[in-house]
Amino acid sequence: MNLLQPRFKDSQHFKNFWTKGNGKQLIDFSGAEVSFKDFEEFSKYFYHVDEIGDEVVKEVYFTKKYSEASREIENYIRNGVSETDNVPESVQKLFKQIQTIPDWIDYSLLKTGAELCMRCNVDSLISLRDYCLIGGYDYAYLNKPLIVTEALKKGAVKRLSETLDFWVNVTRYDALEIHNKGYEFAIKTRLIHSYARLSIHKHYKNWDTENWGKPINSWDMMATYIGFSLVFLHSLHKLGNTFSEEEEKGHFHLWKYVGYLLGIPEELLPNDKKQATEFFYLWTSIQPSSDQDSVLLAHSLLNESLENPILKFNFQRKNLRYLHICCTWYLLDDEVCKRLQIPEVSFRNGFPYVKRFVNKIYDQTVSRKNRIKKGNKDQLKVLADYLSVTQNSNFH
Repeated sequence: MNLLQPRFKDSQHFKNFWTKGNGKQLIDFSGAEVSFKDFEEFSKYFYHVDEIGDEVVKEVYFTKKYSEASREIENYIRNGVSETDNVPESVQKLFKQIQTIPDWIDYSLLKTGAELCMRCNVDSLISLRDYCLIGGYDYAYLNKPLIVTEALKKGAVKRLSETLDFWVNVTRYDALEIHNKGYEFAIKTRLIHSYARLSIHKHYKNWDTENWGKPINSWDMMATYIGFSLVFLHSLHKLGNTFSEEEEKGHFHLWKYVGYLLGIPEELLPNDKKQATEFFYLWTSIQPSSDQDSVLLAHSLLNESLENPILKFNFQRKNLRYLHICCTWYLLDDEVCKRLQIPEVSFRNGFPYVKRFVNKIYDQTVSRKNRIKKGNKDQLKVLADYLSVTQNSNFH
């Protein structure tokens, strides 16, 4: 295999993103100093995967029925695995890693990070959907595993529901303590990634490793987690939310630990927004801009509001779709929106500007404690609505 180069660094989409688009905003937001000096150190992770997770899937999932394997893994997660337990070697190895609390963990920072996610209430969900998720679709190679595993057929409602379920459960109080719900979600998600990766290897012979990297490789995973940390914070900031240095630190700490549990190598997990922006810069240099699949994924997400039966009336669904389109235009570069063929709508800055204005007042008039309480309640309500729709067996 040839040595990987920052092959898109001279292309227009890369340059525009980092000199006048969201990339430039990220540099201004974080004080990052971007360059290619560490490119080789990171680029090897394009061909690196979570082998520990892969071995567990081969030994547990591929040797029995899926439901049986899932029960077995759930049992290990909830009860723990000790060195004397009679379990497959790969399971021992996985649990030795995840049951070892890294020495850098700071529980008060995890708590502060979780509070920020809850405190920003619906803005957190808007950020995840209209910036992190849809913005990620602009990176054509990053989406290949989604396309190959036919995620489009599963539909955006289900995919959004799964992302929300994961995000809400890892961002509550004490969620990541061993055996708790967020911890369980992280481990299961890690094994789903391994399962998908091995299935792609098995069934999809046209996978282009040289260009796309290995399926769900460690470098792509890093970029995804920078979406949950850096891009998410930048979005909250654009929507007029303020946060303290401590909250920001806590937020990165929380996602660093989630990334650790997911098997992302520690050296790929940024500690702050400056480092995250510098890491992200290198990764974007190997990604081409949107292709036809990107447009399909973006439109599937935009039309989710119309398909989703949570809102009873058609006019409500249309209105929700309109509001998401306004936020997408507001949060992403115009150039990215045009590439993803986001529809043009009138008064598209109206809703985001009102949101910013209201946030400024809300921040000053409601106590932090009450905002956290209300945010947690509202986010759990949205999740419950989604789960009630997707767990209903006739919904496809």
